[in-house]
Amino acid sequence: MISANTKTTESASAPFELPPRRVILLGASNLTRGIATVVDACHRLWGGPLDLLAALGHGRSYGATSRVLGRRLPGILQCGIWSAARARPQAPTAALVTDIGNDLLYESSVDTIARWVTQSLDELLALDARIVMTRLPIGNIEGLAEWKFRMLRRVMFPKGRLPLSAIAERARELDARLVEAATARRIQMVELTPEWYGFDPIHIKPSCWPTAWHEILRRWSDAEDAPTPARGGWDLRRWLYLLSLAPEQRSFLGKERHCQQPCGKLSEGTVVSYY
Repeated sequence: MISANTKTTESASAPFELPPRRVILLGASNLTRGIATVVDACHRLWGGPLDLLAALGHGRSYGATSRVLGRRLPGILQCGIWSAARARPQAPTAALVTDIGNDLLYESSVDTIARWVTQSLDELLALDARIVMTRLPIGNIEGLAEWKFRMLRRVMFPKGRLPLSAIAERARELDARLVEAATARRIQMVELTPEWYGFDPIHIKPSCWPTAWHEILRRWSDAEDAPTPARGGWDLRRWLYLLSLAPEQRSFLGKERHCQQPCGKLSEGTVVSYY
């Protein structure tokens, strides 16, 4: 039987010299699923190589511990990404804040979620980051059939009990609160295009990853002639490699695991840290 106090330490394969430009990515399943495409867009739009710090993971919450299929991760606000970023040398920094809707399905209050996200924004602003934040996919939620919502909730958020009407109402309120917070902080917000989604109203279709992530992240640049999206499919080998990297802290089936960061390096010199 695995003890809840059992800890395993995983070491990164080698020490890494940090590149002079930085990207901070905050999100959950969309960010995780599309991570290779996101990294490619980061290189195109912010330059490279990059010191890339990411707090991601399926079902990730901005302020509470999340559990998915036996794996547990701390909330984004509670993870080590903030202390790691503050400890690094100053560098030009861009940041992405996305996948905010999970906490609605965990049934956290709008006030609580808005506080978690604005605290994250303020942490990023203290790092002098250029921030892009995605809006909630309100149209997807409001146009969702009740039977499909119940099916998706049963699979992805089995403890959820709120009806679709309550989730939609909270999503509208939260989106308005986040628009207000972003406007006050002069943060770029991006609306999510309905055509990026298919049967699943939560996750961007893989076929749309290059277009979607380019459209979202191009707001980091003021240039009108920003690079175009990558053509063709995404790099399977890089995608598998990025998914194989371990975060600083997680647990699986009650067994705590810790991994020294940075945890990976890409061929062009980008150094990867997961939290």
